[in-house]
Amino acid sequence: MKRTQTVITVFEFGYLGVGEKSEQSKRITEISKSAFIYLKQLCLCDESESRFLRLKSIENVEVLQLQNYAGVLFTPDGTQIEVLPKIGRKLDDEGGIEKARGSLLNMLMTLGIFRHIQTHSANLTKSKMPLLEVFISQFLDSVTTLIKKGLRSDYVSRESNLSFLKGKLLVGKQIRSNSINKHNFYVEHDEFLLDRPINRLIHTALNIVSRYTTSAENQKLLKELLFEFSDILLSSNVKKDLSSVKLDRGMKYYEMPLEWTKLILDGFSPLTMKGSSYAFSLLFPLESVFESYVASVLLTLLPDNMRLDTQVKTKSLAVFNKRKFFELRPDLFITNKQSSNIILDTKWKLIDSTKDNGTDKFGLSQSDLYQMFAYGHKYLNGNGELFLIYPSHDDFIYPIQFSFEYSDRLKLWVIPFDTSPNIRNNKDRIKFPDNSHFKI
Repeated sequence: MKRTQTVITVFEFGYLGVGEKSEQSKRITEISKSAFIYLKQLCLCDESESRFLRLKSIENVEVLQLQNYAGVLFTPDGTQIEVLPKIGRKLDDEGGIEKARGSLLNMLMTLGIFRHIQTHSANLTKSKMPLLEVFISQFLDSVTTLIKKGLRSDYVSRESNLSFLKGKLLVGKQIRSNSINKHNFYVEHDEFLLDRPINRLIHTALNIVSRYTTSAENQKLLKELLFEFSDILLSSNVKKDLSSVKLDRGMKYYEMPLEWTKLILDGFSPLTMKGSSYAFSLLFPLESVFESYVASVLLTLLPDNMRLDTQVKTKSLAVFNKRKFFELRPDLFITNKQSSNIILDTKWKLIDSTKDNGTDKFGLSQSDLYQMFAYGHKYLNGNGELFLIYPSHDDFIYPIQFSFEYSDRLKLWVIPFDTSPNIRNNKDRIKFPDNSHFKI
């Protein structure tokens, strides 16, 4: 039976609390007591869940603080918690939510399993769907396209006790089943059917999402699609069916619905929560997502004389007894055949370009500057330019005007990167200072 879903939206690093106590602070978003208890138990009992949840106390109120993950959390009582990136937090509620959701979806397209996301989909923009409904909607759209192009049948092996001989006689089963009724034949034969592994898996995925969608539009489309699959069984052995899937010639149009199906059957993982009562989540570490997105955009912009490598690990902070200690791994390393190499590092953190006094220091972390100093000396031999890349937002639109000078030869620039989906030219996403030597 379909559970009642309660959808709650909160920003990254927000707080979740229970009942009337949460009214003491506007920072706390109220969830049901059963949902809070479930998430608290996960946080205390499972290290993997403590990565994205922290138990804290605010104004003598026990709360759970979300960490630098975004996506969707589920609890067994039907609570659906949509966690959005903090880049929309300072805007008005509707505008901030829309911007944050759009940016997340835009960045997710660089992850292999989500490359099928269509951020410019008309129904997505118009309906302002929560994240889960976005994923379900795009899965349903891919299946709709599949139906229009035609479900493919295949020869499926069947065992039947028939009144006529067809296919291969199974002697052992013939003796056991038809020793009295000798006019029947127990045979193995092939039938040309829609009930093949790939169609069973898609049908099973449709059945799963029907339990979670609350969108009237998605529910309507689901009913139509489930009717199309009514002659196809649900998968009784998902693992076996997955291993049996084969895309024959002319079945390329199955690729997109199959990718969504695999994701759904895996519990909408990349990060799946399973407690004593089953609930799943779809959570993304934003540091990694941002790094992946910046790298993918830079790859489209670099000229032929430049090469981009990610997570280079050829240098270490020190060598002890001929062994490398404390590996140095910059996020992005650009090798330039015509000029000096460049180090870039991404940080998923909001900085404020207006806070340039000695106390606030734009919100920059001293440890980040130490890290870049080490990169500059080990990878660039203390001579060149380094870039720290942060997500752009209303308080950080343009690069910080001046560089941080480690020496006369080694400079660090702090620059913004726009993740919003409405920018069509990738060159407009990243802004390098006018007085930097590095240009693309």
